[in-house]
Amino acid sequence: MNVYLKLLSRLLLAAVCAAAVARADEGPSAPAGPVVLPPEVSALPVIQAVLTSPPHVPPAITRTTSARVVVNLEVLEVVARLADGVEYTFWTYGGSVPGSFIRIREGDVVEFHLNNHPSSKLPHNIDLHAVTGAGGGAASTFTAPGHSSQFTFQALNPGLYVYHCATAPVPMHIGNGMYGLILVEPKGGLPAVDKEFYVMQGEFYTTGKFGEEGLQSFDMAKAIDERPPYIVFNGAVGALVGDKALSAKVGDTVRIYFGVGGPNVVSSFHVIGEIFDRVYTEAGLGAPNLNVQTTLVPSGGATMVEMKLEVPGTFILVDHSLTRAFNKGALGMLKVEGAANRVYYSGKEIDAVYLGAQAEAGSDSAKREAQLRSQIAAETKANPVIAGLTKEMQIEKGKQVYMGLCFACHQADGKGLPGAFPPLAASDYMLADRDRAIRIVLKGLTGPVTVNGTTLNSVMPPQEAVLTDAQVADVLTYVYNAWGNTGEAFSAAKVKAIRNETH
Repeated sequence: MNVYLKLLSRLLLAAVCAAAVARADEGPSAPAGPVVLPPEVSALPVIQAVLTSPPHVPPAITRTTSARVVVNLEVLEVVARLADGVEYTFWTYGGSVPGSFIRIREGDVVEFHLNNHPSSKLPHNIDLHAVTGAGGGAASTFTAPGHSSQFTFQALNPGLYVYHCATAPVPMHIGNGMYGLILVEPKGGLPAVDKEFYVMQGEFYTTGKFGEEGLQSFDMAKAIDERPPYIVFNGAVGALVGDKALSAKVGDTVRIYFGVGGPNVVSSFHVIGEIFDRVYTEAGLGAPNLNVQTTLVPSGGATMVEMKLEVPGTFILVDHSLTRAFNKGALGMLKVEGAANRVYYSGKEIDAVYLGAQAEAGSDSAKREAQLRSQIAAETKANPVIAGLTKEMQIEKGKQVYMGLCFACHQADGKGLPGAFPPLAASDYMLADRDRAIRIVLKGLTGPVTVNGTTLNSVMPPQEAVLTDAQVADVLTYVYNAWGNTGEAFSAAKVKAIRNETH
């Protein structure tokens, strides 16, 4: 009962705070009619803003005068992929997370239209940090489903700014994906670069654990406690890896517009194997910081980073609070092609251990899983008797879990590290007792153990709080059927029964 009272008190506090924000920011305000523009503004050319979905950026502005820029931004509530096997109902600007990138020029007068699609279930609005005015436009854009709101503002300050929904409860709207970036170029423009990319970090507070399959919903209790199962780039785990990685060539100068939607977690933005030549701290367009390794970006804030690419390779974008990168999803790739310069760097390509389930083997396994999922769906439709996952599907899913959590110690060939971590390939100790194997994955193991005649004394950390029942079953099914091992599939029901033995 105390737990429920504690949660209720937190929700009441959140409601009070949200009401205060609503009074200050949300509105709605009564329509005042179209603004009467002075003649010099009315005479400006009218331009339709080009909006782009991430990671793409609209073209650089080449005009040298101000304009009247018309922005049409649509709110869409969509069900989409959050991770493999995981779906989520995202609330979006433009159908993507983050929302559409908006690019304007200092001095532009912007006619902003927010259109809430008729299929939406809730009203929404927008607070643009680039707007000078109460609520950043929130009070002027409170928009019911099937309606459109309009307001006008002038871009007075150059910089890169976050925009987000400010409808109560504000953290829930942002936490469902309602954020994006708006760039106000200075009157003199930005230095020319070869490539520009749009990346934002945000967290998702799902009811299920990381990787728990099915349609997930927003968990307010986790949001209040700031315990997100997912912290990702561009709205999903793997949104910037494999075939969706950013790409460039040796010699290119690259600019990344990076923001943090939040609603709560800051980012330590870093690119493994590169140094930022210039960082425009907190996206202010004054003199940049030079030769920066990692830059801190606050929730609701942004930065611009630039770097010249000197060598080829796969460069990994991370939040350097690294559990977020390797266990929650805040990881992307920049693939650079071109001639090597062995004076600059003579080593091999990045080791797959860094990438976990998103490494080459993990990506291949995910693709194979998707193929099998499609085949199963087709067969299920033709024959309703077929149900559940096949053993082969479990093996492919388990391989992804193995690449994410087990690969570094037990190695890709399952042979472990001599003197440190035991082999799983042809392991007499493991294969002798399936229930014991489940308990070890869940509860961990400390102390000496003899495997194939060799005694090792190391630590296997418990994974009970990390893996779901299905993930434990999948990874053990993989291990029991890899490297020459053979065994029956493990079931999530059996894992659950053993998990609950001591509860």
